[in-house]
Amino acid sequence: MLYQLREVHRSVLTPLSDWAESMSKLYVNPYSPLSLLPFATRISAGFELLHRMGKDYEKPEFGLKTTVIEGREVTVAERIEISKPFCNLLKFERLLPKSLAHRADDPTILVFAPLSGHHSTLLRDTVRALLPDHNVYVTDWIDARLVPISHGQFHLDDYIAYCVEFIRELSPDLHVMSVCQPTVPVLAAISLMSTVKDDRLPLTMTMMGGPIDTRHSPTEVNNLAINRPFAWFERNVIYSIPATHPGAGRRVYPGFMQHAGFVAMNPDRHMTSHWDYYLDLVRGDLDDAEGHRKFYDEYNAVLDLPAEYYLDTIKVVFQEHRLPLGTWEVNFEGKRMRVAPEDITSVALFTVEGELDDISGVGQTSAAHKLCANIPAARQQHLTAAEAGHYGIFSGRRWREMIYPQVRDFIRAHRRRPGVRRLSAVA
Repeated sequence: MLYQLREVHRSVLTPLSDWAESMSKLYVNPYSPLSLLPFATRISAGFELLHRMGKDYEKPEFGLKTTVIEGREVTVAERIEISKPFCNLLKFERLLPKSLAHRADDPTILVFAPLSGHHSTLLRDTVRALLPDHNVYVTDWIDARLVPISHGQFHLDDYIAYCVEFIRELSPDLHVMSVCQPTVPVLAAISLMSTVKDDRLPLTMTMMGGPIDTRHSPTEVNNLAINRPFAWFERNVIYSIPATHPGAGRRVYPGFMQHAGFVAMNPDRHMTSHWDYYLDLVRGDLDDAEGHRKFYDEYNAVLDLPAEYYLDTIKVVFQEHRLPLGTWEVNFEGKRMRVAPEDITSVALFTVEGELDDISGVGQTSAAHKLCANIPAARQQHLTAAEAGHYGIFSGRRWREMIYPQVRDFIRAHRRRPGVRRLSAVA
C-alpha cells in the first residue's frame, strides 16, 4: 500500500507545486501589481522553495552536446548502441572533423554507471572529463517502473550477464570503468570471462568507490545492511508498482524510499542548503540559486530498483561477503561457476577511493588488489584521493584535477597487453 499512498500524495502535491511556481513568478514579474507589495521578493522565494519541495523530478538529460579536442570544439551525438529491457548502452559519439580524424584511435572506455537509486546522468561530469581523450560508452539503467512485467525478473546474475555482453561487444581494445555499486558485478564479469579464457577481455579496469569488501571501514550504509536480517528488507522495503505505470505489478525497491534514505544520512546539510537557496533568491544571487537547482534536479531524480536485484545485492555483497570470501557462485552461460578474481592475469587494475567517502569506506575498493592476486604488480595501481567524499571521486574539482589525469595516464600506459606490440585502430 505504501507505493499507492505515495502516488496519492504525489497527485495532491503536483497541482500545489504548479500553483506555487505560478505564484512565485507573479510576485517578481515587473508587470504584476503583486511585485509592488512589501516583501514581494521574500514571498516569491518562499513559493519557489515550496514548488521545488513538492515537484516531481524526472530523469535529467546528459546534455553533453560538445567537447573540446586539441583546442577545437567538437559536436557530440548521444545514441543508443544496444537496447536491453533493463538497460541501454549509450555511445557519446564525437563527430570528428577531418583535421582530427586521427583522434578516432583514442582509447575506448565503457563506464558502468551505478544501479543504486540515481540515474546514470549522475556521472555527467565523469563523461564530460573523459570525452576529450576517449571514445565513451555508458550504461543507462532503466527505471524498473517503466519495464513491463512480461520482461521477467532481473537478478544480480542478470546484471553480470549484461556486463559480459557489453564488454564483448566493445572488445578487444576496451577499457572499463565502474563507479560505486557496479564494481562488484563488473569484477565478477571479468573474473568469469578470465576463468573461461575469453579472448574479449578488456585491457584495463578502473574501479572507483565500490563495495568490493564492506568489512573494511564499514559506513552507515553497510551497517544498515548488516544490522537488519534479510527478511526485514523483504518485508519493509519491497513494494509492487501500481497500475498507473508500465511496470505495473513488478516488485521493486522504490526510488522515493531510496531518496529518503539519502536525505536521512545528512539532514542538516540538506536543510542548510535549502535555506541558503531561499536567501540566494531573496538577495538575487541567481548564479548560486541556479547551482542549487542543478544539483537537486539530479539528486532528487531517482529510479526504482528490481526487487530481486536489490535483495541479491544485500545478501551477496553486504551480508555474506561472498566475493572476498570466495564463496560467490553465479549462473553463467548455463553453468554454475564460482567468481574467481585470482583467474584474472592480463587486465590491468586501478582502484580509486575517497579519503572522506561515507558510502564506500577506505579499503573497500582497494580490496580488489588482494583478490586479483595474479595480476602483475606493475599492472596494478591505487589512489586514495585526499579530502574527497564519495561523489568527489567522480565529479567536481578533485575528480577533474586530481583523479582524472591519473585515470587517463593509467589507460594510456596499458593500451597494450603484455607481449603484444601493436593494437588495431579504435573505431
